[in-house]
Amino acid sequence: MHRRLSEPKLVVASHNAGKIREIAALLAHLSTQVVSAGDMGLPEPEETGLTFAANAHLKASMAASASGLPALADDSGLAVAALDGAPGIYSARWAGLDKDFALAMRKVEQALVEQKATTPDQRTAKFVCALCLAWPDGHSETFEGDVEGTLVWPSRGEKGFGYDPVFLPHGCSETFGEMKPEEKHAMSHRARAFALLSAACLVAD
Repeated sequence: MHRRLSEPKLVVASHNAGKIREIAALLAHLSTQVVSAGDMGLPEPEETGLTFAANAHLKASMAASASGLPALADDSGLAVAALDGAPGIYSARWAGLDKDFALAMRKVEQALVEQKATTPDQRTAKFVCALCLAWPDGHSETFEGDVEGTLVWPSRGEKGFGYDPVFLPHGCSETFGEMKPEEKHAMSHRARAFALLSAACLVAD
């Protein structure tokens, strides 16, 4: 049996403004008050896990323990087939200390060029998201979702965040960087993971 979230307040265990906006939008149908780890002054833990799920659990459990409230954490990234799944769990680190994702996207493109991956079928990738909902007593629930597509260059669009401007979902003519937020939320890796989480643990108003 999954545990249902019944508490009136939930911590989003992230300091990434883009992720916080998306998660808050996905939680908008709940009466639960959503606060971010940054707003509560909670530290950003070092992500030492070897999988998306492990890192999501690490962040959620630490935020729940520190705040005394249930906490929801996301760990997500871009996995490129021609790069053996890189940057994967290190997606944010490719952006450097300044979180410069324009730099990160250039690094991915350079790596693809070095692999001579120039055609769409050689540039397949997927966004992966693991969501973990943790409680202060140590209980946690983890759910994963992904969305597949190809990488384009140069980047297209200024919406979204991270690698969104180079990711073209299969069957779409717009990158995540070009899509309206509601269009992205209907199909993104985060939305798919959240749908599983919502069905198992969240009760709508």
